Amino acid sequence: MKLQEQWRCIGGCGACCRLDPALRGEALEALNDQQQQTYLAMVGPDGWCIHFDTGSRRCRIYEQRPDFCRVDNLVGLFSTGGDDSSEPGVDSSKVNGDRGGSTSPDQVGEPAPAAPGRGRPGLSLGDGDPADALAIACCRQQIRSEWGGRGKVMRRFNRAIRHTLRPRR
Repeated sequence: MKLQEQWRCIGGCGACCRLDPALRGEALEALNDQQQQTYLAMVGPDGWCIHFDTGSRRCRIYEQRPDFCRVDNLVGLFSTGGDDSSEPGVDSSKVNGDRGGSTSPDQVGEPAPAAPGRGRPGLSLGDGDPADALAIACCRQQIRSEWGGRGKVMRRFNRAIRHTLRPRR
């Protein structure tokens, strides 16, 4: 049996809701002028999104959040169309400090809504999907910077994204 990682958002995280422009310069660079204005208007005095409930670690506008807060838009925001041998079409220099991820759903391990045109929950397009790889790398980086690389949130995220692929008979 082989382990495969498929991106999933976990509840009680919210690491991607840290919008501080000093920490997320790459995110601002990836956005158009209108998106940048919206992004900057969402930054609270503490650097967290004004729509993020820090007590429950939940987004108050999850269903109406901006397009740049949706993980299924990551590849479009951070894709160069170039050839990167590890992640085709993904500029890995843009991954550090990414802010394109979605905020957490209510339930731990609950998949994000399926992206348009895809038949299963989550973001995967198939084995080795660059969208999954980018989303996972971005989430790990955000979680590491906000909650620590060996903390409970990182462990929950790593458990949520692992899937065992069974050999076909």
